[in-house]
Amino acid sequence: MIEPVTPLLTDLYQLNMMQAYLDHGETRVAVFEFFVRKLPPGRGFLIAAGLEQALDYLEQVSFLPEEIDWLQETGRFSAKALEAFAAFRFTGHVHAMSEGTVFFPNEPILRVIAPLPEAQLVETRLINILHFQSLIAAKAARMVLAAQGRQLIDFGLRRAHGAEAGLMAARASYIAGFAGTATILAERLYGIPTFGTMAHSFVQAHDDETTAFEAFARSRPKNLTLLIDTYDTEAGAHKVVALAPKLRAAGIAIRGVRLDSGELADLAKKVRRILDAGGLKDVAILASGGLDEHAIAALLGAGAPIDGFGVGTALTTSSDVPALDCAYKLQEYAGLARRKRSAGKATWPGRKQVWRQYDEDGRMCGDVISVETDHQPGEPLIEQVMHEGRRTGPRTSLADIRVRAARDIARLPERLRQLQPRTEYAVRVGDALVRLTAEVDRRLEEGESNKHG
Repeated sequence: MIEPVTPLLTDLYQLNMMQAYLDHGETRVAVFEFFVRKLPPGRGFLIAAGLEQALDYLEQVSFLPEEIDWLQETGRFSAKALEAFAAFRFTGHVHAMSEGTVFFPNEPILRVIAPLPEAQLVETRLINILHFQSLIAAKAARMVLAAQGRQLIDFGLRRAHGAEAGLMAARASYIAGFAGTATILAERLYGIPTFGTMAHSFVQAHDDETTAFEAFARSRPKNLTLLIDTYDTEAGAHKVVALAPKLRAAGIAIRGVRLDSGELADLAKKVRRILDAGGLKDVAILASGGLDEHAIAALLGAGAPIDGFGVGTALTTSSDVPALDCAYKLQEYAGLARRKRSAGKATWPGRKQVWRQYDEDGRMCGDVISVETDHQPGEPLIEQVMHEGRRTGPRTSLADIRVRAARDIARLPERLRQLQPRTEYAVRVGDALVRLTAEVDRRLEEGESNKHG
């Protein structure tokens, strides 16, 4: 679990609106939903991730006395607002898609039902958590599909946009099917398997490459992987072959070699031949160095005998698509459905459910979004996960989330499993939701007419 985050990690306008709501008595029940408006180019699907951290936040968020003192010193807020901040606890309900669920545009993956000031205050942090992990999980899933069963390891902490981003990326990529991460804290916090090889600096610190390999092997004999491209990759592979019998006599098995630079497809083929000729057919080849899903697919398409990939920057920054067009919008207040009608950003009003249908082969064949009281065929994807500020059940294990993601990825239509999806997935809006939207529009128009009449 990531440590609780102060409610001051938010936008100023959230506190401004909270005071304004309190000043004018707007404290009735509000319903907000988090969703993605559209898929970015090249994406055929997204994966819901971050719910466990979102629920942790909602269960624990509160202002410390020193934070209230600081807010008072700023002179921005009234005594009434400061009193409300000091007493703040999240008391609402949450409905959500399970983590690991594949989802599509306009499908809410989280719904918050709470007094308006509460639901408003938590907006920024909820978006921050859900957006990033869902973004990275979808990026990682593309790499999993491209790798065709080869092992994938997250190497991306050092270039992640901050420490928490690196931890969340390790978690999200593991959900999507990565074998593990190089980030040690992710193992402690989440139980994600960690992997580590060696750095070029270790080799450079020795005058002889073979001496470096042997020194490292004797120091770290378990799951030994040697980095062989510090100088000459093929020469490094020959040195591994020559060293292997000596290590074997000491009870040390070389599990793999890593290639981190150069023309990886060509080098992997040459290294594989050298290892095989030297009796090291069981030694795996791991590749790293600026890889993304397209590079992985190209390497395997070229017949590169690579058994696993370490992926860094492209994963933890989602380099080709660094953000999603997502939103957390008011859908109901004081018992009335609400919607935004801005050009290009209009929303569907009310509390919604998503039903998923499958074909005879068990593949997803279409979703329906409608009001939650509607009756549609298929599997409902949204369920209650929090009641009055507390989880409705035990914490979902990361292993179970990972199983769900694997199941959903396997159920994707083949056309959506491609790096360049050939078509869009069918998401239909139910007639009941269309009618509700028309009713909301009529009410808004009548209100404007009466105001100016």
